[in-house]
Amino acid sequence: MALTLSVLDQSPIRSGGTAFDAIEETVKLAQATEKLGFHRYWLAEHHGTEGLAGCAPEVLIARVAAATKTMRIGSGGVMLSHYSPLKVAENFALLQTMYPNRIDLGLGRAPGGDQLTTVAMQYGSEIGVEYYPTKIIDLKAFLTGSTPANKALARVKVTPRPAVPPEMWLLGSSDESAKLAAMFGLPYSFAHFINPVGAQKNLAFYAESFQPSDILQQPKANLCVGAICAATQAEADRLALSRGLWRVMLDKGALGPYPTPEEAAAYPYTEQERRTAEKSKRTAIIGDPPTVKAGLERMAKEHGVEEMMVVTICHDFAARLRSYELIAQAFNLPQRIAA
Repeated sequence: MALTLSVLDQSPIRSGGTAFDAIEETVKLAQATEKLGFHRYWLAEHHGTEGLAGCAPEVLIARVAAATKTMRIGSGGVMLSHYSPLKVAENFALLQTMYPNRIDLGLGRAPGGDQLTTVAMQYGSEIGVEYYPTKIIDLKAFLTGSTPANKALARVKVTPRPAVPPEMWLLGSSDESAKLAAMFGLPYSFAHFINPVGAQKNLAFYAESFQPSDILQQPKANLCVGAICAATQAEADRLALSRGLWRVMLDKGALGPYPTPEEAAAYPYTEQERRTAEKSKRTAIIGDPPTVKAGLERMAKEHGVEEMMVVTICHDFAARLRSYELIAQAFNLPQRIAA
């Protein structure tokens, strides 16, 4: 079976750019990758950072879905621990009503920000992350009519309710997320770009432990990987310099705008920082089209998935767009004709 390719977009703010630029580039990238033949486009949720503009994926989904025609648009993901399951259900039921059969609801457990920001996100709530599984059950019940974990909520109605609910996915980078996705019978997306070490083990556990549900009868998973594709290996390596410094800054808790390759090359790395930067590049697929194509196909086979989500961040938007174009060409994706 041919490999399905999709996109995860973290709406990066580049050095010298603005959050407005980042959102405009998100819309342009979605439109371009739709035409190139990518299957779905997910928008991430991050808080309290000057480096990523996407703090509210449900808002961005509405914008991106309006600017595209047929591509599936979704969250990668909504950090459900912060929110009321009913409000999330209403948001995504409304999105699915507005854009029928095109909306994905990806759910995550991570805070998406630092500890203080997390406290602020959950202002006034005494419901901690330990209630995350309960929230998943209730959210699913609101969208599909199944039984909620809290039986007192059984009469709650989500309006408008679309004829077909949005497609629910559980996202994660740990064994806990794999266990929950398997237990609840939900599709599962593993964030290899966050945790490359645990990817194979957790996807295998998910497939082996999967329990059929009213949503899904067989396990369904994808793998989200970092990739940078350029015309030559040398150019891809140059673009990836930014990724290395970005990782160093992340470890320092200073996730500011995405640096240029020149800024990354000029940075005075300590020996430990240089090792961190080099390691970050080794966890992504970086190279020319044949190299990236072979890497994506190899990883799909090793991890037992038929869909790969690609997250590409370059300082230069044209280089970022070109990366997706080269990948689409390498896989000979069937291009869509703009309506």
